[in-house]
Amino acid sequence: MYSAENLKEAKRNFQLWESKWGRLYPKAAECIRKNWEQLTAFYKTPKALWKKLRTTNIIERAFREVRRRTRTMSCFNNVESIERIVFAVISHLNEKWRNTPIYEFTQSY
Repeated sequence: MYSAENLKEAKRNFQLWESKWGRLYPKAAECIRKNWEQLTAFYKTPKALWKKLRTTNIIERAFREVRRRTRTMSCFNNVESIERIVFAVISHLNEKWRNTPIYEFTQSY
């Protein structure tokens, strides 16, 4: 679906996938159907931005930082203590990245 040239082709690709795999993986098919608008929203933007919009690199980077900060701690007193640490790490990253332009997102279309 994500390699399709347009939304119509993506829909056709999903239908082909679903006809082949939908019975074996009904929850996956339902998840895609349920979230179709969000999964394909990038098709409404200029094609030059698709790669950046489809990537999860920035999310993976944030999770990597959370793991780096929490692995050094052997245990947590309760759920709230880990939540505070995760919140602090993500807040720090948000502040750090707040004014950092993302390559190709600074162009006006």
